[in-house]
Amino acid sequence: MRTVIEICTGSMVCALAAISAGAHRLELCSALPLGGLTPSHGLMEAVIKASSTPVNVLIRPRAGDFHYDQREFQVMKADVFAAKALGANGIVTGMLNRDGKVDTCRMQVVIDMAHPMQVTFHRAFDSTPNLFEALDSVMGLGCDRILTSGGAVTAMEGMGILKGLVDAAVGKLSIMPGSGINPENLLRLIEYTGAHEFHASASVVKESSMKHQNKLLHFGDPGLSSNAIKVTSASQVAALCEIAKEFDLQKS
Repeated sequence: MRTVIEICTGSMVCALAAISAGAHRLELCSALPLGGLTPSHGLMEAVIKASSTPVNVLIRPRAGDFHYDQREFQVMKADVFAAKALGANGIVTGMLNRDGKVDTCRMQVVIDMAHPMQVTFHRAFDSTPNLFEALDSVMGLGCDRILTSGGAVTAMEGMGILKGLVDAAVGKLSIMPGSGINPENLLRLIEYTGAHEFHASASVVKESSMKHQNKLLHFGDPGLSSNAIKVTSASQVAALCEIAKEFDLQKS
């Protein structure tokens, strides 16, 4: 089975960089410093039109937890329809009940609406009280994959759980490790977990090119200098894809 590298992108520039570097699939979102939110209709349309690479669109109406009220759920459904109408390959979403367990009722509604698009259950999975119980719930829904760090801060820290999830999900859905994946640790994660899909942002910091900046104001990522942004590194994407390719060649 081919090793797939999915790159999370939050802008047109980042999407084009990932595509040019050979990314196998894109997750398109906005507001990456918030963990990702649903991208605008305009961004969805532009990236999908420009890309021969499959584009999966994040459906997340706000930051914070993954328990949504009825109005938020209506927004999510409208965004699913928009992504489908624009020709997205799939959607990336996740909903939980108040007790932290998978909201199977609403998820089933969204999955049925999204068909025949692929559905990835995102890292709301890592917020559930029991990952293996959540796995059973998501498998019962018929999702294509789960994006997870194994409940840890990074995929490297969650490697043991990730391997267990991969083994438990064989033949039913794909477990896609994500969080902190880079060219330095990808091969170890591939070999240890047995997963065949991996999610990375492959980002670097880009300082603002503006000549005038008001240093008193800050509109970007709180962890960066004023007006700096994180952008997709084509060289990192290419390195990740090359590692995946070499592993597949050695395996075959």
